[in-house]
Amino acid sequence: MEQTSPEIGVLVGRFQVDNLHPAHVSLINTVCQSHKRVLVFLGVTPVLVTKRNPLDFITRKEMILQQFPSLTVLSLPDMPSDEDWSKELDKRIREACPIGNVMLYGGRDSFHRAYSGLFPYTAVEQITQFSGTEVRKEISQTVKASPDFRAGVIFAAFNQYPKVYPTVDVAIVDKTAILLGRKAYQTLYRFVGGFVDPSDESFEAAALREAAEETGLQLGAVQYVGTARIDDWRYRNEEDKIITTLFVAEYLQGTPLAQDDIAELAWFDIAQLTEQVFVKEHRVLFRLLKNKYLALQESF
Repeated sequence: MEQTSPEIGVLVGRFQVDNLHPAHVSLINTVCQSHKRVLVFLGVTPVLVTKRNPLDFITRKEMILQQFPSLTVLSLPDMPSDEDWSKELDKRIREACPIGNVMLYGGRDSFHRAYSGLFPYTAVEQITQFSGTEVRKEISQTVKASPDFRAGVIFAAFNQYPKVYPTVDVAIVDKTAILLGRKAYQTLYRFVGGFVDPSDESFEAAALREAAEETGLQLGAVQYVGTARIDDWRYRNEEDKIITTLFVAEYLQGTPLAQDDIAELAWFDIAQLTEQVFVKEHRVLFRLLKNKYLALQESF
């Protein structure tokens, strides 16, 4: 008895590229030749416009339908676990096709290791080695002088959640003195600090890293003081804002050396310190230090 292929072929992928690669086209053609109905599920992340997932669902759907207008292209959200994701895929397949045998398809290094659902899987040999990551990296290095390119940049900028950039600032204390920094283009002083890096293990670790980069000093453990939104001039007219976490750290050893974007470091007598010493955006941090850091409160 002749064995027939399942009626429904299912492709799952991200297709996070500007144009379908020949490997994509070959994969889709292979599935289309074997099945009467073909569903393409595009992975959708809750995180918007990242290096790994720069394109939204509709953009990728239209790209595929331009070349394969007869396909059914559906969304598949990322889930907290592979098991949840597998169940959601099965559910969406049956919502689109309640009846019929199903075969899943992907490349050899595709999603099958994560899938634990109801349907069988077939790996399709790629006609050529292909990396979406490398394609995106190459695209990121090219500026095109076209309205479509500029429109795409504007679209991406507007289709993001408003962002808060986390920073850290450190009040470095040595008995009755506090170390402040001054930037080259300013006459007033500030707490040393900077942006939290994705590689930092914690805000405390970020604070110690930033303090070391800007002063070269060895400090003791940092102590939390509080948080505040900073009226940074770079983001004054932007929807995105900076919120910083202020810490106090005790000076242990070393000679202060102004580094990074700090032009000068200076010690100030804590008892004589006033708001007017600080740049405007750091005065809220001075008030936090004065009001909440109990170990120094009596000195102010």
